[in-house]
Amino acid sequence: MARRPVAVVAAIVLLVEAVGIVLINGILATFVDKQDMSLADLDPDAMVTGTWVMGGVFGLFLAACGVVLLLTGLRNRAPGRFGRILLISCAIMHGVLGALTVGLVGWDAFAFMMVVLGLIVLTLVAYGRREQAPVEDAPAPTNGAAPTNGPAPA
Repeated sequence: MARRPVAVVAAIVLLVEAVGIVLINGILATFVDKQDMSLADLDPDAMVTGTWVMGGVFGLFLAACGVVLLLTGLRNRAPGRFGRILLISCAIMHGVLGALTVGLVGWDAFAFMMVVLGLIVLTLVAYGRREQAPVEDAPAPTNGAAPTNGPAPA
């Protein structure tokens, strides 16, 4: 199965997306700073700071998800409980943002968000079951008799 390449590709996409989110928020913060406008009597400096902080936190979140996916792909093991929760929340976030981007940005952005969502979900499903060692049958008590392989002879 191609679960390792899917996890690595998803990790690369999320890391690139993390950088893109920080850059977009930086551009938005620059525009707000240059316009020197307030929204509902908010301080423009507070909006600039909030935009930078939001971009940084969101970028760190996406980078953390990318690192979890990269480690999953490189180790070829399912992520732990915290990593799985992080990836599930990332998948939910991409689903919600994908629904919002249809009206705000367009179908291209929606398609990108759904591809990322698909990569995350595919990785979660592919690494869903942990490989377990086969359970050996316990030896049957012999009570002094030899074990038989089937029904007793008549």
